[in-house]
Amino acid sequence: MLLALAPAAQAVQKPAPAPAGAPAPPLASDFRTPDPQNVLVIDTSKGLILVELVPLAAPAHVVRVRELARQGLYNGRSFFRVIDQFMAQTGDPKDNGTGGSDLPDLAAEFTFRRGADTPFVQVADQAVAEIGFIGPLPVMTQSSQLMPMTADGRISGWALYCPGVAGMARGEAPDSANSQFFLMRQAYPSLEKRYTAFGRVIAGLDVVRAIKPGEPVDPPQDVMTRVQVLADMPAASRPKVKVIDPRSPWFAAEVARVRASRGADFTACAISIPSEVK
Repeated sequence: MLLALAPAAQAVQKPAPAPAGAPAPPLASDFRTPDPQNVLVIDTSKGLILVELVPLAAPAHVVRVRELARQGLYNGRSFFRVIDQFMAQTGDPKDNGTGGSDLPDLAAEFTFRRGADTPFVQVADQAVAEIGFIGPLPVMTQSSQLMPMTADGRISGWALYCPGVAGMARGEAPDSANSQFFLMRQAYPSLEKRYTAFGRVIAGLDVVRAIKPGEPVDPPQDVMTRVQVLADMPAASRPKVKVIDPRSPWFAAEVARVRASRGADFTACAISIPSEVK
């Protein structure tokens, strides 16, 4: 179940230069504590990765990833397909891209519905579309001015495939995702509305980028030694996680700083969301 695209033929978005000027240090009030039910703790041969799941973007895929983590299916799985400047793929019981769990394949969740009650923080308005964040996940949606005109009072939105975004791998059929997933090493807009995004790395992006590359990866491959839901871990060994709240004053100031530095090249992928893990 390899990703149904040829990376060499796609336009890879190169890492953006760092914005000018150092950001002011955030205050304690600028952080939020993510729901432990929505944090995936991935111990790997290269280090720790934390992924915050975003049910508002892909509810069925979040349920699936949680379930497979709790079953232990992800423990010991290799990163069998890792492409520099692109992504690291894992989650296959066969460790070769052809396998999946015993559960049925999932219907695609390439888009979601955003309403007035959705915790969306806007960072850019493109007149016909709005760019922002839902928790750690960068997203684009239709203009909120369309909400009164739709039957459900909501508008369509989709994730932006920025660095750290977690997406579900699939075959040629849109509704063929099962257990395999990938973590983005860099931005890759060509995946948007073609692959379901279910979360984002909130700690350990450096680990994702350090995973041994290859297509396929030559032995020895890096592995996920253990994958757990944060809520299931004993309190004594549970990582204490805080992440910048996109509704915070620090985040608003950081968006303004990045926008001023990037000008017309401003994108949501240029905005980092710091975290603290103890």
